Amino acid sequence: MLTVSGAFKTTYPGAAMGILAMRQVANPAEQAALNREKQMLETEIRARFADRDAIKTHPTILVYNDYLKPFKKTYHVQLQLESIALKGKSIPRVSALVEAMFMAELKNMLLTAGHDLDALRPPITLNVATGAERYVLLNGQEQTCKPNDMLVADSLGVVSSIVYGPDFRTRITAESRDVLFCVYAPPGTEQVRLEQHLRAIQANVMLIAPGALTELLQIFDTGGNV
Repeated sequence: MLTVSGAFKTTYPGAAMGILAMRQVANPAEQAALNREKQMLETEIRARFADRDAIKTHPTILVYNDYLKPFKKTYHVQLQLESIALKGKSIPRVSALVEAMFMAELKNMLLTAGHDLDALRPPITLNVATGAERYVLLNGQEQTCKPNDMLVADSLGVVSSIVYGPDFRTRITAESRDVLFCVYAPPGTEQVRLEQHLRAIQANVMLIAPGALTELLQIFDTGGNV
């Protein structure tokens, strides 16, 4: 399902991507069991992180901020954790499938992009941006990729990047019934945590759609291992 380009292997040795493809899902506006899990996660985050230093010095947060430093960006998951742990904010309410992904992202701090699997057009490639690629973001604005940023593209163009996030064309909607979650893991990310994260998303999706089928749960790294 995913091809790792030679440019990616050369530029980011030790990096990886986790893939979770699920079919026959549902995407209601909200789901009671998922809401209960969300409330417990908020409580866990507040207990886990007493101050900003505890968040920004977490090993996983450091990995992403090290990656983003040349792009002059701060890892957005760090900011979201600070909002929940230190400012009393709640996890944003969106559609259930997106929340399922976002909850796992906050718990494990691993950057994840969600896509409607039926909107993707193979081949799907993990690559490195040249700086010439353009795509439409979730907010409807067209964006040029940053050179050397990790990205995923299908045959029609870029569908996500680390710096700018997922695209509009393949976004998860209320009608989505088959989904793909892509987890970016820069060098320094432990692959065992990557698999745990994929399993956490899978479990959250199963709360929403107990009959959902997992088509693929796999890790791709720069050594060609899966």
